[in-house]
Amino acid sequence: MYKRSIFTLSAIAVLVLAFGPGSTVAQQKSLKEQLVGSWTYASADTVRPDGSRVPTWGSNPAGLWMFGSDGRYMSLTGRTGVPRFASNSRTTGTPEENKAAVQGSIAQFGRYTINEAEHSLTLNIEYSSYPNWTGTQQTRPFTIVADELKYTVPTASAGDGRGEVVLKRAK
Repeated sequence: MYKRSIFTLSAIAVLVLAFGPGSTVAQQKSLKEQLVGSWTYASADTVRPDGSRVPTWGSNPAGLWMFGSDGRYMSLTGRTGVPRFASNSRTTGTPEENKAAVQGSIAQFGRYTINEAEHSLTLNIEYSSYPNWTGTQQTRPFTIVADELKYTVPTASAGDGRGEVVLKRAK
């Protein structure tokens, strides 16, 4: 009887240590919990079929991704240094100004889901400033290590190749 009590107490102690509030197992967050929040750009490259890399948004991309705990997201991405419109009105830009603005930015919002087993993020894009993405669904493999999020866009919005993006958690 005494041995069984010691064994039972030992087993309970091991379980408390393994799964208790201070344990690594208990503190492990889901991928969605790790993703929720705001992220800024570290880099964004288009990787062409020949393996060459081109900075999609220039050498210092600007932008913000926000993932809500409610499953909604938004993203604003841009190239720094896009020239201002001389007219000071977004509706009366010259063809060159409009081209620079469109090629220098992209925005989107919608809903997202996470597949924990496949480490993938699926975006249900309700609207994108790149109209070809509006109403589409895109699945992107991703990883999160500490405050760094990396994901791949299978077909880059710039066309020729795939996108590889590195984001840092916004401070």
